[in-house]
Amino acid sequence: MSVPTRRSRSLHAMPRYDHPAYQSAFEDLNALLAAKLNGHPDVEYMDTMMYGFWGDGHSWPFEGNLFPSDAVAEQTWLRMLAVQLAHWTRTPLVTNTQPDFNRVGNAAMLDRTVRSRNWIRSDTIFIENTQIEALSNRPPWCAAVSEVGMTRGDVDVLDIDEGVTLNERIIDHVLAVGANYWSVWNWHDEAVEHILSFYDRDPAPVDRAARRIGYRVYPAFIWAFGDGGTNGLVVGLANDGVAAPPGTVQLSISDAGGQVLARGCVDAGYPTPAGIRQAMLRLPLGIAWEGLHLRAELLVKDVAHPLKWACRQQTDSNGALTLRRNVRAS
Repeated sequence: MSVPTRRSRSLHAMPRYDHPAYQSAFEDLNALLAAKLNGHPDVEYMDTMMYGFWGDGHSWPFEGNLFPSDAVAEQTWLRMLAVQLAHWTRTPLVTNTQPDFNRVGNAAMLDRTVRSRNWIRSDTIFIENTQIEALSNRPPWCAAVSEVGMTRGDVDVLDIDEGVTLNERIIDHVLAVGANYWSVWNWHDEAVEHILSFYDRDPAPVDRAARRIGYRVYPAFIWAFGDGGTNGLVVGLANDGVAAPPGTVQLSISDAGGQVLARGCVDAGYPTPAGIRQAMLRLPLGIAWEGLHLRAELLVKDVAHPLKWACRQQTDSNGALTLRRNVRAS
């Protein structure tokens, strides 16, 4: 006879989420939070409330749910998702890709999240291939947040296999699914010193992740054109990260005085980590391109966020790239 874990011996209680009082309180809470934080520059995303003790879509190891039926469960959670979508209009919601262990409609919530142009996250991708599938094949504009706990830096927990630590394998998996964010934490052993104990021992894996995770967009090519009747620039955007930009990249060209001369967007989610995405920006007649300033912003839910060019050239204090000739004319 197996001995139950401490978590399964503990008393766990959950509310009747479909009760009118709970639903009313849930909407009030979201209204109050959104009034202060919806679109706030310090809040990049808001977690979607889901079923379970931690609100991430399960009550493992307890099976089933407390609803009258699985259909009522799914309807309740879709209604609660709709409440959050109504309030969080400028900040992305992030829904867990958690498999529907308790039959409460997780797949329907995830589908509604992506179709409403919000984001997704994972809950320990090592053990569930369905999460890996959802993360790896999401639309390019859809950000992915990867939650995988690290070990401390103590030798007895590093789990070294052929010279590779568990944390290095974790980082490789996070990068392999093209994550935009990775939660840096310890598995049920959270403490800043535990994170640092690994980093101080071997900073290279974390530094490598920091250099590659998310998107790193830069203008790989810039061509000028003009035929007497029209002139402008073609910008070839590249992405040196592992993920696409989670929104729409908007380009603008301005003069030394800050006046915007041309502006335009590429398709949402581009440039992806492979290939070049081109954009043509027409300039007013008679305007020379040298000395102009090229800026980029990321539009997410109609909110413009500064996009820092990931290029070797020095950028201006406002993040713009001053255009100059760096290829000799033949």
